[in-house]
Amino acid sequence: MAPLIGLGLNYSPWGIRLAPILLSLIVFILCMGATAFFRRDRLPREDRFCPTFEFEVPIWREQPVLDKVLSIALIAAILFAAGSICYVAAVPKTGEKFTEFYILGMDGKAEGYPRELAAEEEGEVIAGVVNHEYRQEKYFVEIKMDDLTLPRKGPITLGHEKKWEEAVTFSYPGARENLKVEFLLYREGDEKPYRSLHLWVNVK
Repeated sequence: MAPLIGLGLNYSPWGIRLAPILLSLIVFILCMGATAFFRRDRLPREDRFCPTFEFEVPIWREQPVLDKVLSIALIAAILFAAGSICYVAAVPKTGEKFTEFYILGMDGKAEGYPRELAAEEEGEVIAGVVNHEYRQEKYFVEIKMDDLTLPRKGPITLGHEKKWEEAVTFSYPGARENLKVEFLLYREGDEKPYRSLHLWVNVK
């Protein structure tokens, strides 16, 4: 019934969200429980279903060898499962380690990048770094244009899941068609870029 209730909620104004699902299931259970209680109350007492529970502790010495072996294996499996659950809860799994590196136009979107510049005219973009390395990292951002490299920006110290965004500028002294403007991200101690991005700009 739960999938059918979910399907009905999907076409209702409330949608599939926690509160509507929880309320719908509670109402359904209460209605079905009341219906079952009403039908059971109408039956003769001798026809009503009354569950009984009997539990006897088996005598270990009287058990067959196979039952003993199976009981030991079952206990070991339960202990192993409980230990595995405790280990998983105590030592959460570390996800993939990586760093986001991106550039945006000055309106904060992945568009509006400078494409046409005059010599010495400054182009401006927003550079962003997000740390998903599960440890604190120090980053440096460098802009390189063919034979020209601008001073590095940094160090940018970020803890896990922390983000940095800042406007960066670049300019080129002479005319150049299809100038490749590279944005390079380094971590502390890296000799080669850890991440790289680029734009193609015409300098007139």
